[in-house]
Amino acid sequence: MGCGLCQVYCKTQHSVSKDILKAFKKESPRPVSRIRVERKAEICFSLRCRHCDEPWCVYSCLTGAMHRDVATGMVVVDRNKCMGCWTCIVACPNGALTRDLDNKIVAKCDLCPGLEVPACVANCPNDALVLVEEDKEDVPEFAGSSVRM
Repeated sequence: MGCGLCQVYCKTQHSVSKDILKAFKKESPRPVSRIRVERKAEICFSLRCRHCDEPWCVYSCLTGAMHRDVATGMVVVDRNKCMGCWTCIVACPNGALTRDLDNKIVAKCDLCPGLEVPACVANCPNDALVLVEEDKEDVPEFAGSSVRM
């Protein structure tokens, strides 16, 4: 329904206080949502990092700040290495990366470390967002290449 609560709870989870009112009204710099909701008339959907098998953001990163975590397989950003050139944002085919203008770095979904379920998924009132572990054997193959659906 495009309510945007996923964005609210993402910002709150990535805030210093973890308090919804303080995160939006008192914190400086303000936390940045790592998920975006696109709306056009009655159609809406959320955009967030998909931790791609072929992460163009990683390939394009000039400093190595964007990388795949060997242990988890997630695409992550090292805040200390990011120089805010936004090359990864341009390279992402999903439009899933966001600029954190206050800190001059890229912000992306990190699946809320420390939580069993990401904040956006846990707080979606219609269960429109789900977290699914992809089994490589279940991915259909077309013309010899695997395609994520």
